[in-house]
Amino acid sequence: MYDSYMNELAVSEARNRLAEVIDESRRSGEPVSVMRRGRRVAVIVGSDDFDRLIDKANDAEDRRELDAARDADDYVPWDEVKAALGLE
Repeated sequence: MYDSYMNELAVSEARNRLAEVIDESRRSGEPVSVMRRGRRVAVIVGSDDFDRLIDKANDAEDRRELDAARDADDYVPWDEVKAALGLE
């Protein structure tokens, strides 16, 4: 999704301008791809964007685990959980 918009920067330039690159990425909301010999070796993103990505990855993993538990019939239905916790 971001690749077509991502700015690219050589490692040496990123090293020389790190504070500026971080500020620009945070301001624009666009990630910056750090390149070495034509290959991406790192990506600079704002911390809020990183947190959102981690949350989405965790949610996706939770959904995969729930699907696997359902497939194995190894889960407790939500209605039973609510009843056990006195939430009904």
